[in-house]
Amino acid sequence: MKINSPINAPSAEPLRARTAPQPAPARPEAAETAQVAIPAPSASVSSRLQQIQGSLGSESPVDAQRVAEIKQAIAEGRFKINPERIADGLLNSVRQMLAERA
Repeated sequence: MKINSPINAPSAEPLRARTAPQPAPARPEAAETAQVAIPAPSASVSSRLQQIQGSLGSESPVDAQRVAEIKQAIAEGRFKINPERIADGLLNSVRQMLAERA
């Protein structure tokens, strides 16, 4: 028997029945429930952002000289990491953020 023989070839209909079902069309009410209202930014957030932008504009956010010093220390193997100091700094930052929220 030939592989492409039309005599015992399955019809196209059973193949279509075995394909994955197509998703149902979207219901209009489902689209309505998916919409989420986004609140407008509050005035206090906007004023705080303006303060931050003003302070950033007056000073450079990166001390290029300090970065060069650290790079040199790393290259020479002199750079030491103090995990206690890092942990203390992180804890102080969290305390400050929590105090600002209260």
